[in-house]
Amino acid sequence: MDKKNLSESDICDKFIRPAMERAGWNGLDQIFREYPLRAGRVVVRGSKAYRDKSSVLRADYALFYKANIPLAVVEAKDNQHAVGAGMGQALNYAQLLDVPFSFASNGDGFVFRDATLATGVLEQNLTLEEFPSPQELWNRYCAWKGWTAEESRVAGFDYAPHKTPRYYQLNAVNRAVEAIAAGQNRVLLVMATGTGKTYTAFQIIWRLWKSGAKKRILFLADRNILIDQTMVNDFRPFKGAMAKLSPNAKGVERVDAQGVVSVEDVALAVHKTTKLVDKSYEIYLSLYQAVTGTEEERNIYKQFSPDFFDLIVVDECHRGSAAEDSAWRDILTYFGSATQIGLTATPKETKDVSSTDYFGEPVYTYSLKQGIEDGYLAPYKVIRVDLDKDTFGWRPTAGMADKHGHAIEDRIYTGADMNRKLVLEQRDVAVAAKITEYLKATDRYARTIVFCEDIDHAARMRQALSNANADLCATQPKYVVQITGDNTEGKLELDNFIDPEKTYPVIATTSKLMSTGVDAQTCKLIVLDQGIQSMTLFKQIIGRGTRLREDLGKTWFTILDFKRATELFADKDFDGEPVQIYEPGSGDPVAPPDAPAISDPSQPVQPEPVEGHHQDPLGLFAGGGEAPDGPKKYILGNNVTVAVARERVQYLNAQGKLITESLRDYTRINLLKKYDSLDQFLQAWQQADRKAALLQELEGQGVLLEALADEVGKDLDPFDLLLHVAYDQPPLTRSERARRVQKRNVFTQYGPVARKVLEALLDKYADEGIATIESNEVFKLQPFTDMGSPVELVRSFGGRAQYLGALRTLEQALYQSNPF
Repeated sequence: MDKKNLSESDICDKFIRPAMERAGWNGLDQIFREYPLRAGRVVVRGSKAYRDKSSVLRADYALFYKANIPLAVVEAKDNQHAVGAGMGQALNYAQLLDVPFSFASNGDGFVFRDATLATGVLEQNLTLEEFPSPQELWNRYCAWKGWTAEESRVAGFDYAPHKTPRYYQLNAVNRAVEAIAAGQNRVLLVMATGTGKTYTAFQIIWRLWKSGAKKRILFLADRNILIDQTMVNDFRPFKGAMAKLSPNAKGVERVDAQGVVSVEDVALAVHKTTKLVDKSYEIYLSLYQAVTGTEEERNIYKQFSPDFFDLIVVDECHRGSAAEDSAWRDILTYFGSATQIGLTATPKETKDVSSTDYFGEPVYTYSLKQGIEDGYLAPYKVIRVDLDKDTFGWRPTAGMADKHGHAIEDRIYTGADMNRKLVLEQRDVAVAAKITEYLKATDRYARTIVFCEDIDHAARMRQALSNANADLCATQPKYVVQITGDNTEGKLELDNFIDPEKTYPVIATTSKLMSTGVDAQTCKLIVLDQGIQSMTLFKQIIGRGTRLREDLGKTWFTILDFKRATELFADKDFDGEPVQIYEPGSGDPVAPPDAPAISDPSQPVQPEPVEGHHQDPLGLFAGGGEAPDGPKKYILGNNVTVAVARERVQYLNAQGKLITESLRDYTRINLLKKYDSLDQFLQAWQQADRKAALLQELEGQGVLLEALADEVGKDLDPFDLLLHVAYDQPPLTRSERARRVQKRNVFTQYGPVARKVLEALLDKYADEGIATIESNEVFKLQPFTDMGSPVELVRSFGGRAQYLGALRTLEQALYQSNPF
């Protein structure tokens, strides 16, 4: 057997895997071939999305001490490569999987890199017979960590036999369990919204509980629906040992594969009448509010002794739990001897509240940007709409009064004042019209959340959107609903809005209630008409749309920004940039072509309403009532018009940063970096076997062809588009290029069938472009299907090689710089 002639797969099967199995690695639960790391970034082009196959990452082998406890990665190459050729890739995979051991092999042996430096040597060469055993690597790992035997036992304890975790979930679970096993009593995990924090919490609790390290556990969240859904979903394996700290039963509706609806009750730990707590359970789930509200509610947690719980997990720990004067902090202080884990997508850092000051630095962070890069979170577009009165300001005429007769203070009102100090009812109409225009251009049943300034604003937007969608709302009144802290009917619709199986409601207007803890998996449009001063709040709001549901057609979402809130993208603390920013001008379509908000810092930040409790200590949610010194808001009706002010388009470059220069200049700069002259570009183009591959390579380097075509506004071949923009050449349309080839009659050497095929390819190029005629599937399209089978058409040229030669001749004729 000559190894040099074997494929990489053969090398794996015949040499690498047998060497690992001889060393004691079990092929069923310790050796994982083609282990998935990154699913592949979702790329948005116009109104369509696809996964970038080049960004998919799989380790040739991932080696586990036991299920979900990784130790090493192995990167394989065929025997034409050196034994250590794959080490660079192995190191990248090892970093993602958070392991210290990396191997590279070509079938002759292994290069072994040991970052624990157990033998004092970083890298060494091993024969096929010298591959280390699982126990040897585990012993090195434990010694490197400095663990005692008990710490090693807990850190290596089994996962629940649940769904397979993603790599970052493994890292989060293992880091947290390891830290707690080593005696750390305050642990912070930062994971972007939509990345599975609840599932991660379940596995942490399971392993600590089953290992006996923690016997009694309290899980705190801030939304009732989160508690109930958690109990019947991710936490279901705890059933029998788990109860909710509440006397109020609420069934969770479930729909099976056949569409049969059933209601599942959750176990309750508090007696409905006596309010006494059953302390026989081991795992309790509770709302913050259920134990920190009235004195009666506070008595619920005070029925437990301060040392009752061994572990407390705080979901969404940014929402005040770290604030020293917070009622939620009372629970954490009361049970201060318990190990406490904080889970958040957005750790809060202000002069008054610090998640890291309380919990310590995160033991693991998985950011929004990383989630989008890996392909586990949905990317998004941004449409910025600047309204004239917001952008340029509005000043009342002398002695002008609002619709209630109040004299309006004479000053210039800007975007920061809108819906805070000044209500322009025509502005609501303009915003509702733009939202409706976008939905009509894309999908009128796309889940939409409209974030408003306050409850009064949310109520007006519900009415404005109902009027803008009167054709639907006349028969479907729940097409648009208001879901705010004071709106009982609207809050009852929250579950329906979240449920992907329910059609209505489609549009929800809100202020703060839906900014966090709302798992709206199919939300495709987020509308920002709220002045946002907090990066934490901004990330939470964006998180409402980041969940991927490819099975339901949710692969990306759109942010429609009326308040320039997306300027927070430029903040160094923001880590997930948009795929496109589009600002339609007056008369332009609100949907993009297929191709912090500046708030008044003197204005108080609005309080966040808590479910079941309407909090409004500053009166910011009042519906236009009057304070002793005058109205809170001036309200103006049809006598002040509002219109779209301006348009500016921004895009992301290949490095994920926003382009602020013109797209033409940006394209010219990027193309000239690769091709110094027009001649170099022409030569590369003519020599490329497949023009589509060259174009794909250019797009990967930051040349945004589709966006550029939209900006230029002409139906040009990418070749002409680049010649025109980068080298100032006069462009030809595809039809013009095709006609010039037809006039030259360049197909005379071919037989009648082949000539007919080439003429059809020329027509197809004129209609659809170069990528279509280079496709291997082109002969499955009309009119080729009427001419014969693909095999027959290729045979008319004498065979595949001759057909590809004829195609190259056709392309050379198309792209001659001077076809006359």
